[in-house]
Amino acid sequence: MTNSTKTLCPYCGVGCGLEVLPPAQPGKPVNRDSEGTPIWQVRGDRNHPSSLGKVCVKGATVSESLEKSRLKYPMMRDSLTDEFRRVSWDEAMEAIVNRMQTLRLTQGPDALCMYGSGQFQTEDYYIAQKLFKGFLGTNNFDANSRLCMSSAVAGYTQSFGSDGPPCCYEDLELTDCAFLIGTNTAECHPIVFNRLRVHHKKNRKVKMVVVDPRRTQTAEAADLHLAIKPGTDIDLFNGIAYLLMRWGRIDTFFIDECTQNFSAYADVIRHYPPELVARNCGIRIDELEKAAQYWGDSERVLSLWSMGINQSSEGTAKVRTLINLHLMTGDIGKPGAGPFSLTGQPNAMGGREAGGLCNILPGYRVINNPQHRAEVEQFWKLPQGSIQPQRGRTAWEMIQGLETGEVGFLWIAATNPAVSMPDIKRTQAALKRSPFTVYQDAYYPTETSAYAHILLPAAQWSEKTGVMTNSERMVTLCPQFRDPPGEARPDWEVFAEVGRRLGFTEGFNFKTSAEVYAEFVQITEGRPCDSSGLSHDKLRTYGPLQWPYPDAWPWLEGEDLEQQNRTNKRLYTDFRFNTPDGRARFAAYHSKGLAEPTDEAYPFVLTTGRLYGHWHTQTRTGRIPKIQKMHPDPFMEIHPQDAAKLNIEENTFVEVRSRRGKARFLAKITKAIAPGTLFIPMHWGALWAEDAEANALTHPNACPTSLQPELKACAVQVKVATEEEWVITSSESEVQSSELRVI
Repeated sequence: MTNSTKTLCPYCGVGCGLEVLPPAQPGKPVNRDSEGTPIWQVRGDRNHPSSLGKVCVKGATVSESLEKSRLKYPMMRDSLTDEFRRVSWDEAMEAIVNRMQTLRLTQGPDALCMYGSGQFQTEDYYIAQKLFKGFLGTNNFDANSRLCMSSAVAGYTQSFGSDGPPCCYEDLELTDCAFLIGTNTAECHPIVFNRLRVHHKKNRKVKMVVVDPRRTQTAEAADLHLAIKPGTDIDLFNGIAYLLMRWGRIDTFFIDECTQNFSAYADVIRHYPPELVARNCGIRIDELEKAAQYWGDSERVLSLWSMGINQSSEGTAKVRTLINLHLMTGDIGKPGAGPFSLTGQPNAMGGREAGGLCNILPGYRVINNPQHRAEVEQFWKLPQGSIQPQRGRTAWEMIQGLETGEVGFLWIAATNPAVSMPDIKRTQAALKRSPFTVYQDAYYPTETSAYAHILLPAAQWSEKTGVMTNSERMVTLCPQFRDPPGEARPDWEVFAEVGRRLGFTEGFNFKTSAEVYAEFVQITEGRPCDSSGLSHDKLRTYGPLQWPYPDAWPWLEGEDLEQQNRTNKRLYTDFRFNTPDGRARFAAYHSKGLAEPTDEAYPFVLTTGRLYGHWHTQTRTGRIPKIQKMHPDPFMEIHPQDAAKLNIEENTFVEVRSRRGKARFLAKITKAIAPGTLFIPMHWGALWAEDAEANALTHPNACPTSLQPELKACAVQVKVATEEEWVITSSESEVQSSELRVI
């Protein structure tokens, strides 16, 4: 093969288009890595509408990990103390199906759980939902998207009547004021930030406000940086609303005609005068006033947020209170304006469409809605009542179920919860108690493989064909362009095979991913995320397309196609929302603050986040030399004032301790972090560093609506780590790491 393949980057939710060329090019030597392995050349796809040819270091180097540390064959063991042995797919499948059938008869279907991933393609997500929620009769499917964007889902749904970001990336180049909060966009969504930054530099009237306790690369580019105290986001939003009300900078016509519940919201914001808000947030009054002025003076305000808002015990309330500002100023449904959640994973949006959380069903339906359940049952040709009326277990509730013995079967796919879950030592202890864990992944070892009874080799990006949806609702076909190693299989094929072996042959008799997608889009017809007009063939012919894209739309060419595509760039352009009366809903929330506030024993707020080069728990990026050189070691940021009080010096080891655990990091002293706040990157697990797990410190307290844990903040103490303590802990960690390596 010498032709290039156009596909999508498998990292963050920006969804950059990539063009991939094979290692062997006519007239050129084979492209090889430092170990002599042929590698595919990756560059940005200039024709992809989302990224316009741009690509970050993760996307540019992604092919360098394709051959490294791959899981190639099914493996099994009877207990976690045994070594794995290679088995056939037939033997692995028989063991899985027998265990599932036994539990269905003895404990019932709710003893079965699957924990999936935003790394899935839409076809993978869909077959998993059909198997678990439909034919097995349990809603116990959740995904690592629960830790990522479930607060955004809940916020959109409650404010607008359904999920779905109403904006598009073109708005980055049309806005008058970009309001970024809880997002280090420059490092975590770099191509989005690149588009915004170019627009900002070219237009002096365009303002950028960044809200973050850290002075990140994103904040460095801002006209105004608000370094608020962690947990005071709602105070800030309500304080801005207070000033907009006082100054008369609200759209009363839009409020009257297009919204509900404004009076209750107005009653709340009157309790947030500038003096109080500035004191609560730890900023100056003039800074608060400038933020409100920028918002009020702009005709088109675009807000961007990510984990800093979502990963909170007030996550849904924060999202909805931010949306309130858009509703009160009419900044939605028009170019350059609206509330825009930046999704963390490449296909978390596709997962939302396919029903990939324990409380939702395909086609932006919800489990607690009887009509929605009936529609899906009818589509899947199931008897009435097959889909349970209550939501399933969240990711954390699966961990709790292992602790109590209520969960007897856990299937983990394309994610690494032994590093990414909150309160990780408790998580690991629960995983160790699991009677039967299936772990399906492309790489081995990972930290989670240490807790598995069966390992299933998964085909990953480049090795299977499927669809992904990015943060702006752009759907891209990702074709297979290389063979999977060994006996690795696409995730959807594994799920479908289990379905057939369980006796559900008719429901899972798919031969290709194109057939799976063709069925999936039918279930979206007439729904807010209507994709019924899309297919693998159409996406292959036209390239990436945004939903809604109903089946009624004809195949078009040239200017006609461009005009059709422009009609669905934004949602709510008619100012009618997906609520029964067509009106958006204001939400009236007071600020509650952090779930775990500081005290004398734990005086610092710890926040965690990503670095530019790494991705999640390093399963892929940890195996790429260039990225390892960029970010060789975990670290802890601390303000000079705090470091001086504790006699902490640059690049010395410090011990950080919470009520749940402790970890050790190299100190990085910087004025970029607010006093009283610490920052640790979340990428390092036991395979990559000793005693440097950020989630050994975090807690599982979650938003009561979105059920998303507050991974962004916990109370900690910090001190210099003595040499004796370090040696003892290091030797213990070496034992754990050794166990992982020899499995």
